[in-house]
Formats: sequence, C-alpha cells, structure tokens
Amino acid sequence: MKKVHGGITAAKGFRADGLHCGIKSGRRPDLALIASDHPCSSAALFTTNRAAAAPVLITRKYARTGRLQAIVANSGSANACTGNEGLAIAEQMAAIAGKQLGLPPSRVAVASTGKIGAPPSLKALQTGIPRAVFALSAKGSRKAAAAIMTTDTFTKESAVQVRILRKTVTIGGIAKGSGMIHPDMATMLAFLTTDARISSTRLQKMLKAAVDSSFNMVSVDGETSTNDMVVCLANGTAENESIEKSPAARGAFQAALDAVCTELAKMIARDGEGATKLAEIRVTRAKSENAARKIARRISQSPLVKTAFLGEDANWGRIASAAGSAGVKFDPGRVNIFFDNVAVVQNGVGLGPAAEKKAARVLGKNSFTMTLDLRSGKHSATAWTCDLTYEYIRINAAYRS
Repeated sequence: MKKVHGGITAAKGFRADGLHCGIKSGRRPDLALIASDHPCSSAALFTTNRAAAAPVLITRKYARTGRLQAIVANSGSANACTGNEGLAIAEQMAAIAGKQLGLPPSRVAVASTGKIGAPPSLKALQTGIPRAVFALSAKGSRKAAAAIMTTDTFTKESAVQVRILRKTVTIGGIAKGSGMIHPDMATMLAFLTTDARISSTRLQKMLKAAVDSSFNMVSVDGETSTNDMVVCLANGTAENESIEKSPAARGAFQAALDAVCTELAKMIARDGEGATKLAEIRVTRAKSENAARKIARRISQSPLVKTAFLGEDANWGRIASAAGSAGVKFDPGRVNIFFDNVAVVQNGVGLGPAAEKKAARVLGKNSFTMTLDLRSGKHSATAWTCDLTYEYIRINAAYRS
C-alpha cells in the first residue's frame, strides 16, 4: 500500500469541483460536486441523531439501491429542522444534479453542513450546480474539499493505492469536520471513491468496519450532529477480478479503506475547533475489543482530560477516573499509564512528580499518545481527540453571530 495524491479524484473515472454559489457570504466556496463517469456500486452510513437533516433522510432512501454515482453537497446551511421545505430542496439538489449529469435523481447523494434551522437557497443551488457540473475535473478534489468546510481550518484529503488480484486499486476521499464531533458519527461529512470492482453489499460491510475503527473513534466535544454522512462510490474501472472470492484481496482492500478513513479521522481530530494538540488514546491488553473501545472513547470525550491536555498537566487521575466510568470491568490495581513512552502510573500507583514532569514535556508537543495498559487481555483500541481550549468556547459562543 502506498499513499498517493489526488484525494477524491485519485481513483480512475472520478471528477469533482467546488465553487461559490451564494449560500455563504463573500466568495467562500459552498458547493461541492463529485461524480463518476461510470456506473457505481455504493455504500453509505448516516448519523445516529434522531433529528436527522433533510439531506440525510433523502440520501438514506436513495442509498438503499447501492447504485449512487454522484454526490452534491453544500456548506453554509445544514438544512436541518427545516420541515417540508428542506426536504423539497434536498430532493431538488439531487434532481438538478441528476439532470445535468444524465442520471436519475436516485443516483445522487445529497449532503449539507452548516447552521441548523434554515434551508440553503434554492436559487443559489439552481445556478451553482450546473456550473459545478461544467467545471468537473479529474484534479478537482481540493476544490471539493474546500467547498464542504465550515469552521475547518484546512482541507482534508487522503488517497492510497494497493495491488489487488494483479491490478492497482485506488481509494481516495475527502472529509470535513471540526466541531460537533463525537463517536457514532459526528458533524462530519466524508466522501470516498474507489476504482475497485466490488459489490455494494460487500462494500457496505467493509465501509462499516472502516468507520467503526476511524470516524466512530473521534471526539472533539461530545456532540453528535444532525448531518453526519459517509458515502463511498466504487466504479470498477480498475478491472480487478471480484474480491468476493479471495480472502487475501478482501483483506488488502479493507486495510486500504481503513487507512484512508483513519487518516481523514485524525485530520478531523487535529482540526477540532480551537484545538492546539492531537491526542491519540490507546487502550491495550483489554479483555475484549468492545471493552477497549468503550474505555478509549470515554477518555477521549472527557472534558477534564481534554482540559488537562490543554494545560500540559499529566493529571493521570482524570484518565483513571474516566476509564473507571466507562462501564467496563477491570482491575485498577493492574493499570499502567504512559504519555508516549513516559510512564506515570505502574500497577495502579502514580510514579510521582518527577515522572509527571517528564510527561508534561510530552504534553507540550502538538501531538502525542496516551496509553492505558489494562494488563488483563489481548485486545486493544485507539481513539483520537484534541485539547479543549478557550478558543473552542469563543468559536461556538459566536457561531450564529
């Protein structure tokens, strides 16, 4: 497996564009379009929030066929809690893009992100979508990534190539997310493409596995959004033999899909609103993977842990307390805690001020790993989070201003 450039358009047969259509003020890009030149199998996952936005409801319905071939997404308006008007506009987004691309509306995924409570301007979409279709390019990934940003501070792209059944297969993607980020999908959009030949049924299973170990292990602020969505399109232009028959091929594809999703997830955590530090939370030697995941997620979402990271305070007691509240049985007297390779707890007992002073230097870096070694099994899990800063409060206090 190797990293390659190109993001969402790295895979053969995909084009994308991003532009300003008038939903956001100024000239900031606010409309993204991604399309395959060939029919696709597809897979999709959506927010667990019961107040799901209009585009989630529409795309959830269209995605059941497993034949999505294009994605149109706007930023600047979440089109959530907008009633029948919002649903009609989401349907129109798909219909306009489908007409321009020569596709049925049911093959177009729609997504929105931004402020809740007002739908995007239909007039802006009616003029912007045809322009985006005209401008589609095999080098348009960066523009599409920029057009889905809200409070993000940088674009998020990733792509890898892997040999599968004597063919080179590419998987690429873009994502957005900075605030309202919490496991079980966050206020994030992630769009993935691949030129692999794979059935929609198999792709759905693999996408779920990849999301469970990546996007569902990210927490910025414990808030789960109305608009979360991950969509993956596969157009088969790599012309590989079906991976259904080969466990090795399935493993290689899963590893590549995991790699793209994990890189995008880490970018989201690093770009948490106001964040200055990326923290990787590892829980090792747990009795089960589920136990490890629960503890890692609980630590990653603890405001007390995250503010300690901001203060560069190796306050391991907050970590132990968060782990103990995760609803998982373990023996606190066996636990070891590390910051990078600096031990601060051994056999459940703190190693004192000298160890904590060394650990504080680790916390002074812009990225580090915190490891909780339970010493009770063979399973592990990793989550990603960031520090909780004064800037996060400023951004969200003024978000609608």
